[in-house]
Amino acid sequence: MKQLKKILFPTDFSRCANQALSRAWDLATFHEAELHMLHALVLHEGDPYSPIHHVADVDGMAAQLRQNAWDQMDAIIKSYNPKKIKVVKAQERGISPAPAILNYGSDNDIDLVVMGTHGRRGLGHLFLGSVAEEVVRHAGCPVLTIREQKDPKPAEKVSHILVPIDFSKYATVALANAKELAAFYDAKLQLLHVIEETVHPAFYATGRLSIFELLPDIRDKSQQAMADLMQTTEGPSVPFDTAVVEGRASHDIVEFAAQSGSDLIVISTHGLTGLEHLLLGSVAEKVARMAPCPVLTLKAFGKDLIN
Repeated sequence: MKQLKKILFPTDFSRCANQALSRAWDLATFHEAELHMLHALVLHEGDPYSPIHHVADVDGMAAQLRQNAWDQMDAIIKSYNPKKIKVVKAQERGISPAPAILNYGSDNDIDLVVMGTHGRRGLGHLFLGSVAEEVVRHAGCPVLTIREQKDPKPAEKVSHILVPIDFSKYATVALANAKELAAFYDAKLQLLHVIEETVHPAFYATGRLSIFELLPDIRDKSQQAMADLMQTTEGPSVPFDTAVVEGRASHDIVEFAAQSGSDLIVISTHGLTGLEHLLLGSVAEKVARMAPCPVLTLKAFGKDLIN
């Protein structure tokens, strides 16, 4: 695993962000990297109905918000003083947090973004969206997301790393990085293939509703293919298990992680945008939002943890 030089930690000073902070701080300490602590100041200037336009002293309010953010960042740094690292404090003003985070990451050649996600479901997610998902989709570097938990695990405890495998070039990138992480943490890899094949209605009359009934050897073939992929993918030799399930990829990856005690999920995102993203969505983004453990997302282009 290569040495990280710059780690970006975006914060809104919430409990969710604070849980991600310990992971970001530990990584920066280990790699002797700069920790860039970023707060996005959003005043919704583009919205004519925003209450901000009815405040007499808009500039004064912005200045006060900036000072409050500086003060909170100073307090955070002071509380972590025993672990001395170089911290770069920054604020970016924008119409929404995600573009500010992405612009800062690009402008400052960030190697890894570490951030919290609230894991909203249903209407809450539909109306509010997710800053973390937008960053995962567009960032040119790996993104480590930590979903807010009532009782979070210690950052240093990583014994099982889950790698979803769809046999694409994207999965190969995730696996190569996961092998390096497994060697670093002395962890075992959990290779999971989710079969989303739908049984054709013509087969309903036979009473066969599962792809495993129609193709009895598909599980064994998939597991052998994953074992072969382990051998051909670059990286150190590490212990691994394989599993094959039938269902929906994002849902069953999250379920498998919860049931199998995964401490980290390493997954690649295809980086879909526009209409393609609207129609297909992103498995990686959904997993990052709902996973019970931290999720490291990578792309088949741009930076990763080994090159």
